[in-house]
Amino acid sequence: MQHLTPKEIVRELDKYIIGQDKAKRKVAIALRNRWRRLQLPEDIRDEVIPKNIIMIGSTGVGKTEIARRLSKMADAPFVKVEASKFTEVGYVGRDCESMIRELTEVAVKMAREELRAECEEKAREQAERRLLDLLLPPRRMKEKRAEFNPMDPGAGDEPAIEPGQAAEEKARQLIARKLASGELDDREVELTVSESNQNAMLQVFAASGMEEMGLNLQDMFSHMSPRKQKNKKVKVSEAREILLQEALHEMIDMDLAARRAIERVESSGIVFLDEIDKIAGRGGYSGHGPDVSREGVQRDILPIVEGSTVITKYGSVRTDHILFIAAGAFHNAKISDLIPELQGRFPIRVELDSLHTGDFIRILTETECSLVRQYQMMLETEGVSLVFEEQAVAKIAEICERVNTESEDIGARRLHTIMEYLLENVAFTASERQGEEIIITPEFIEEHLAGIVERQDLNQYIL
Repeated sequence: MQHLTPKEIVRELDKYIIGQDKAKRKVAIALRNRWRRLQLPEDIRDEVIPKNIIMIGSTGVGKTEIARRLSKMADAPFVKVEASKFTEVGYVGRDCESMIRELTEVAVKMAREELRAECEEKAREQAERRLLDLLLPPRRMKEKRAEFNPMDPGAGDEPAIEPGQAAEEKARQLIARKLASGELDDREVELTVSESNQNAMLQVFAASGMEEMGLNLQDMFSHMSPRKQKNKKVKVSEAREILLQEALHEMIDMDLAARRAIERVESSGIVFLDEIDKIAGRGGYSGHGPDVSREGVQRDILPIVEGSTVITKYGSVRTDHILFIAAGAFHNAKISDLIPELQGRFPIRVELDSLHTGDFIRILTETECSLVRQYQMMLETEGVSLVFEEQAVAKIAEICERVNTESEDIGARRLHTIMEYLLENVAFTASERQGEEIIITPEFIEEHLAGIVERQDLNQYIL
């Protein structure tokens, strides 16, 4: 992360997110400060608290994307949760600590993938040896020679090599070469596999929210009863993958993965709290629903953001240095409607700008994975060439801004709906139009979108 200077972070964000320069600048500083903290002496390091961020802006302006891209750049565990889904302690529903458990699960998966990469080569060699034994089991004489102990007085002379053993070794080498080249992938072999041991009762409980209690009962009971074995005939290609996964399961140290995961969560974890405005509102709030969805949830979130210990199935996790990024539209509420203690834990505040025609044009054409490029590449798989004229792109952007203005403003997400509506017939008939070039012109757009553009209530046609 050393090379990720604030300027580099902004430059990387520019590849995927149009505009929002103020937001990019502030989150870049916040991310860089995490690296700076880790360079400090240990006695000072713990005193530096994360500078949590709260982003204000309508849906579809890039709040979630900024947070997600930050986590990818920092190679940090990241989880997105909706604050409105939490309930106050004592009520049925998700508890606020579940977001830290989810974050830990993400970190464990990352650590497991790292350990997998470290031992994959060795595991693959082991899987190939086991696969070779399935295709050509070794001779018993070979096992007797391996068991021979010359220090045993009663062992006698070393067993002699049988005449056919040298030929067997050559045969194994030949099969090994064919395995490596993939010549035997379609051949069937029989191997013993373990059946997954699942308890239907536990699955019923899990569906009703027991997983939020932090107790992995399914894992606990699966270890109490032995896993059933069964013989299965599969192709060599499938058997190779099964044996590889078994070898990796044996080699990966889950205790080490858990320790790495907890360390990573505590030092670089990122939690994105979306819809924070939905739990704002104190005192005489007259909206729908009881206060349990507002101030009570805020007070349960507060200690986690402040710094507390959360018990997970992998161990205790401290939240003191986890970076929390909150976001909300704040149409019907203000940041000041949050309880003061929670407000104080989000010192960095940034308002994201609404998107306009120029922004939509850039989103359609300039980003790393722009919408225009996505549709072009998807239709190329059918042999259809899709070409957008510059005026056509501008026309799509104008329609998008108009619809957002006259109905609900959902930002760049409106572009997805308009593009799907515009290219519906092309996508439907693409398999029959191989080798054809389709040019998207302003006239094409007028023809296909006239029916909805002329209507006053556009919301019922473009959701």
